[in-house]
Amino acid sequence: MPLSPLEHDRRYGELDQVIRAYAGQPADDTPDKPSLALTAYLRHTWHTRPWALAIAERQLREYAEHPPGRLRLRLGEFYAIPDVGLPEGEIQRWLHCLADHIKHSVEEGEVPPPAAPGTHWEWHARFPETGQFLGGWFSQDMPDEFADHDAVIDDYRASTDPHLVARLTGELHELLALDLGESDYALAVAELGMEVDAPAPYSPSGWLAVTAERLTAPRAEYGPPT
Repeated sequence: MPLSPLEHDRRYGELDQVIRAYAGQPADDTPDKPSLALTAYLRHTWHTRPWALAIAERQLREYAEHPPGRLRLRLGEFYAIPDVGLPEGEIQRWLHCLADHIKHSVEEGEVPPPAAPGTHWEWHARFPETGQFLGGWFSQDMPDEFADHDAVIDDYRASTDPHLVARLTGELHELLALDLGESDYALAVAELGMEVDAPAPYSPSGWLAVTAERLTAPRAEYGPPT
C-alpha cells in the first residue's frame, strides 16, 4: 500500500526537503565542505525553521541505514530518492555526509550568513508568493491575455486573497532590500518564473518597486451618483 501523505511526512518529510534543494544542483558534498545546495538548505532552514534541522539529520541517517528494498519501493511504501547524479552505491555514503554536515552545523552553531539565494530551490523557498505571482501571471502567454503588465497586476490583486497580496508585497520589499545589481535582479525574476521582460522604461528592480506600490495603492471606489 502506498504511503499516506501523513505517514510520508512523518517519516520522510524533511529528508524530502533536503533532496529537493538539489534540483538542478550537483551532489558534490565532501566531508570537508557542504555543497552549494546543502548550504542553501541550511541557510534558509536556520532562518525559518531551525527546529527542522534535527529532524532532517535523523531522517537522513535512518534512510541511509535502512534503505528500501525493491519490493517496498515498487509498492510505494518507501520514499524513492530522485536521481541526484550519483552511482547507487554512493547514495548511502552521501546521505551520511549530509547528516554529518547538518549535525555539525547545529552542534557548533555554524549558520550560513544571510545572503541572496544561491539556488533555484532557495529562491522559491524564500520568496514563495513571488514565485507564484511571476511564474503564474507572467508566463510567455501573458501578452496574449492582458493588455500590459499593469493589467496583470490589477487582475492578480482583484482575484487574490488580500492576505496573499500582502504577503507578496512584503516579499517584494525583501527582494528589493537585497540591493542586488540589475543583472542579478534579472536573474532573480527569471529564477522565480517570469518569462517576459519588465516593461519599458523600467529595469527589473524598478518594475518590482512599482509593482509593490501598485499592489498597496488605495483602490478606486465608486459610490452611487449624487
